[in-house]
Amino acid sequence: MSASLVDRQEVVNFGCRLNIAEGEAIRSAVEAAGARDTIVFNSCAVTDEAVRQARQAVRRALRERPGAEVVVTGCAAELEAETFAAMGARVVSNDAKGLVESYGNTVSPRRRGPISGALHLESAGDGPLPSQGHTASYTPALSGADHARAFLGVQTGCSHSCTFCATVLARGTARSASVDAVVASAQTALDRGQREIILTGVDLASYGDDSGTSLATLVEALLALPVERLRLSSLDPDRIDDALFALLTQEKRVMPHVHLSLQAGDDMVLTRMKRRHRRADAVRLTERLKAARAEIAVGADLIAGFPTEDEAMFANSLALIDDCDIVFGHIFPYSPRAGTPAARMPQVGRTMARERAAVLREANARRRQDWLDTQIGRTASMLVERDGVSGHAENFAAMALTAPAAPGTVISVRLTARDGDRMIATPTQAKDNAA
Repeated sequence: MSASLVDRQEVVNFGCRLNIAEGEAIRSAVEAAGARDTIVFNSCAVTDEAVRQARQAVRRALRERPGAEVVVTGCAAELEAETFAAMGARVVSNDAKGLVESYGNTVSPRRRGPISGALHLESAGDGPLPSQGHTASYTPALSGADHARAFLGVQTGCSHSCTFCATVLARGTARSASVDAVVASAQTALDRGQREIILTGVDLASYGDDSGTSLATLVEALLALPVERLRLSSLDPDRIDDALFALLTQEKRVMPHVHLSLQAGDDMVLTRMKRRHRRADAVRLTERLKAARAEIAVGADLIAGFPTEDEAMFANSLALIDDCDIVFGHIFPYSPRAGTPAARMPQVGRTMARERAAVLREANARRRQDWLDTQIGRTASMLVERDGVSGHAENFAAMALTAPAAPGTVISVRLTARDGDRMIATPTQAKDNAA
């Protein structure tokens, strides 16, 4: 969770990188609306815990800032609009979260209610916010200048039907920003001095499906700019075509860090999830990636305790960490989402899901630390974060500098030791290696 406060205008982002990017559009809209004493919660609904955290934060804000306009948007707001409205918060749909009209202080704090969307901003009724029929075109979302890296949201929504996921209910079907609009946003980031751009989206690999283009085409267009470091967020393994594979493995400005939406390592679980790949596909892909570009570091999303998962199925997911050389695991226990098919399947229970998630995290931590140990003695290119002493290598290894450097610069470092999950890095040059 991150926050940005400007003259009593506060935007609190929960969840994914896309929300971080969209949070900047919200902040700009709130400023442009002239809203004062306003707090906007840009919520997440990927798990029950994420929704609980949003509800808790809204209750606290309503209690501690009774005169403020409390607004809730994002995925949890889409799925639980009635709940947030009943608390006394104002609800803005995902499609309307970046609109200036959504944040004017036109509603009395005693008469807050849901906002239905981009076309009808204020709802006169008390009913739930519609969670389907999202048809608004997507505008690229660019995170703020205060980030060392620029998070650039290029698509939203998802047109798949994974049985565990409520994203399509919260964000609708997949919609992409135009290539020209994304390139313009990337140029904005470069003009303000940001050296790394991270492309993000709900289903990034589906970029362009709705407009006849592709993610590879977008990456090629961005590489026509003087971008130094381009990183891609989570990708579905079945959507990495030959053109995208070539960019990931041959283009040096595309960072050697591939995060895959694997979710499980057992074929029966993958079938019941309605995933579009199988275990062998994931293993074969990671082997091909690392054969073509040995320095690629693999990350993956994994769900523990999916309904019907038995010990043998879980063992297959556990073994996937080694079989795919996963060093950056995004691991979380399954939690049922209302309205999804998986919620109606036989459950393994929250306790079991949490225990299995802990086992996966421990195995992934060991794998990551073993990998980091192999980095000792190597040189790397490091993007320095805002604190001047931390940052990430091209392969996304976290690093801590032995001497401060200018935030936002890219410097050459030698990795001298491992400290837990990060590397100790010694600068090998005195100044920024700007092109």
